[in-house]
Amino acid sequence: MNKKRVHTPEGVRDVYGTEYGQRSKLKAKLNKVFASYGYEGIRTPGFEFFDVFNSEKGTVSAREMFKFFDREGNTLVLRPDVTPSIARCIAKYFNEENMGIRLSYAGNVFLNNSSYQLKLKETCQLGAELVNDASVQADTESIAMAIDCFLAAGLTDFRLSIGEVEFFNGLIQTIKDEEVKTQLRELILNKNYFGLMEYVETLDLSDKIKDVFLHFNELNGDVAILDQAEAMVENEQSKKAIKRLRDVYGILKLYGKEQYVSFDLGMLNKHNYYTGIIFKGYTYGTGDAVLKGGRYDNLIEQFGKKAPSVGFAIVLDELMMALSRQGIHMEADHMDTMIIYKEATMKDAILRAEELRKEGKKV
Repeated sequence: MNKKRVHTPEGVRDVYGTEYGQRSKLKAKLNKVFASYGYEGIRTPGFEFFDVFNSEKGTVSAREMFKFFDREGNTLVLRPDVTPSIARCIAKYFNEENMGIRLSYAGNVFLNNSSYQLKLKETCQLGAELVNDASVQADTESIAMAIDCFLAAGLTDFRLSIGEVEFFNGLIQTIKDEEVKTQLRELILNKNYFGLMEYVETLDLSDKIKDVFLHFNELNGDVAILDQAEAMVENEQSKKAIKRLRDVYGILKLYGKEQYVSFDLGMLNKHNYYTGIIFKGYTYGTGDAVLKGGRYDNLIEQFGKKAPSVGFAIVLDELMMALSRQGIHMEADHMDTMIIYKEATMKDAILRAEELRKEGKKV
């Protein structure tokens, strides 16, 4: 027998039995949180035109996409990120809408990761997007809802780390060379702080800005870190970013959720479409952030509608791994009743099974 017939390709796997039931229950809990905040469901295609996700949109690099062609020769890709798909839908179906639009989704995404990264190439994401709202209240609603998702899942020990893209942009506003900016981003994204220190020393920057970069890995902690960061910068763009974070914290206190957050002024995201607040959700038992999100005010405009937006996505596979490793019980659907019968009593067994099914039992 050809073994390839029963094995899956590298980076994908089958989900069945108890795990399938647990995933279904967990998705239902998260969708209930989205609905409680007034978010309506949307489903986008599993594959789209390459242009929806190209580098100009600030999504993943082309080499990380699964690409193929249709009959007409158009380049298509399995979606590597849901947010650009939502942006396309907003421009197409809600072009004239000016009120806040709240959409939630669940779907698989596909990333052509290198094998040495030991990551799944297909994962399930659940997320929510708030469109047509540039306010700090919208930022905070998204963060508060993310916290409620973690609580609904059963997590008790977790942290949402919040940053601001404009803090970094303020530091590099005097740099004209795009390659230098890209190199700084890469060093920070890879958390290569020793490399960052060496590289910054070669740049023509003020001693004040160099000092901020040299202490970039230390700019994280509770709300007090905002005072420390503000004392280190002089440009208005970075100071404005810090004020935004203070405002978010103030509103989170009204939600009663400030104890779940910390701040990281050194945070960046590999997606270049983020323009303001960014945040990531961490817990024990997983090597990566379980949740990622932020503000993206310019992405939808690339599809034809100016619409400031904020949102996040939860990687269901990472969340389930964390719950399992923390020993947190995950509910699953189970069969209620099994009827065992002899051929002579088959009629009675079938009738009884039908009665129980009408009562909502799983038989």
